[in-house]
Amino acid sequence: MLTPTEKIWYNGRFIAWKDATIHVLSHVVSYGSSVFEGIRCYATPQGPAIFRLHEHVRRMADSAKIYRMDMPFTNETLAAAMVELVRVNRLPSCYIRPIALRAYGDIGVNPMNNPVDVYLACWEWGKYLGDEALAEGVDVCVSSWNRLAPNTLPTLAKAGANYMNSQLIRMEAILNGYSEGIGLDTAGYVSEGSGENIFVVRDGKIHTPPLGASVLPGITRDSVIKLAQDLGIALVETIVPREMLYIADEVFFSGTAAEITPIRSVDRIQIGNGKRGPVAEKLQKEFFAIVNGAKADRYGWLSFVGAAEPVPV
Repeated sequence: MLTPTEKIWYNGRFIAWKDATIHVLSHVVSYGSSVFEGIRCYATPQGPAIFRLHEHVRRMADSAKIYRMDMPFTNETLAAAMVELVRVNRLPSCYIRPIALRAYGDIGVNPMNNPVDVYLACWEWGKYLGDEALAEGVDVCVSSWNRLAPNTLPTLAKAGANYMNSQLIRMEAILNGYSEGIGLDTAGYVSEGSGENIFVVRDGKIHTPPLGASVLPGITRDSVIKLAQDLGIALVETIVPREMLYIADEVFFSGTAAEITPIRSVDRIQIGNGKRGPVAEKLQKEFFAIVNGAKADRYGWLSFVGAAEPVPV
């Protein structure tokens, strides 16, 4: 269950958490017509810092454009509002969820006569796959559900409707005793988890599926690619056969929620030594050192929130 915070930003003003409601006949309820983001804000010695805020806001705008949603606010306005959201809720660290949705209006499939409402919420949230997952790794399966086919739903967009596919992958995995599932693309190659990108290590080289394999362009995925380059770890974006998962030295997820989470088994086949491998550990250490403020933010990834200010009435 979410722990409510004091305020949610709604179309340019702060409202109480309990007042952030929509009508049951809002277009988004029947048709999943929303785009959203998941953004982490980390506690640092300099105060709360939002991770790659501007990249997340840009991706949300891209998602809206793909789905022909006219965003009523600029990227700059939304980024500033998210900083203020964390400030007024006085959280040292949190998860931020911006959502743009097609609201109450027409009820038919055509969404273009419905207004677009924007909500920004934040709350305290721990490790997505469990506190021990970052060190011990998780057990996953290859799902019987494929990822979205090209030219059906656009996988470069982070849209609510797209995540019905993710729900099927995740529910199947959990009901069969796994922490997460891996979806294959329609050609049978590795795509991604229900909410994470995936990396496969073999002989010291990282392989990760390309965006053409029904992959969301993950912000943390991009961060891992940059860190690997800086750390001198070879990395290639290429199609990944399913069986490569089984013979890999390491496999790990990346994502805003999952951060960098090792995979210790796939389909009950042990990966490497059955625990976090050296490549994932090296990337984790560098990633967390930057986002927690222990190392210099050499990429400009952090947007610092600053001191709390009075909440507008």
